[in-house]
Order: sequence, then structure tokens, then C-alpha cells
Amino acid sequence: MVDVSLIKEHLEVVGSDGGHVGRVDHVLGDQIELAKLDFAGGFKHHLIPVNWVEKVDDKHVHLNLTQEDAKARWAEKPH
Repeated sequence: MVDVSLIKEHLEVVGSDGGHVGRVDHVLGDQIELAKLDFAGGFKHHLIPVNWVEKVDDKHVHLNLTQEDAKARWAEKPH
């Protein structure tokens, strides 16, 4: 399990294939909210579970699934 405190605002979220998924807005419990102002997210907030995170470094949150899989499975944040 990844240390959630390492997931910081503005870190780039990338799939296991290196593809851009989004940028961290903030962590909500066991979910990461991706920033709305990101072209990859269609300018909408999306939520991904923390358990998708493989590792975190100083610039990226690396997921354990590809960019395409992450985008197919993420949840749009209700208004």
C-alpha cells in the first residue's frame, strides 16, 4: 500500500504505460480527485481510487493500470 501522504497537489498522474491521466487536485479519503483544469480530463473532476497507485515519486503518481484503462474506469465527480 502506498503512503497517501506522498500524493501531493499538482503531481502528474500517469498510467503504467507512461500516458498522462491527469493532475492531482487533492486526496479525499481513499480517492484521488483529479484537477478539473486538465485537457486529458475534459475539464471535469474525476475520481480514481488510491489502490490504483503503484508508486509515487517527486513528480508523478504512477498507476498500476494503463492510461486507457484508468480513463475507462474513473468516476466523474458529481456536482
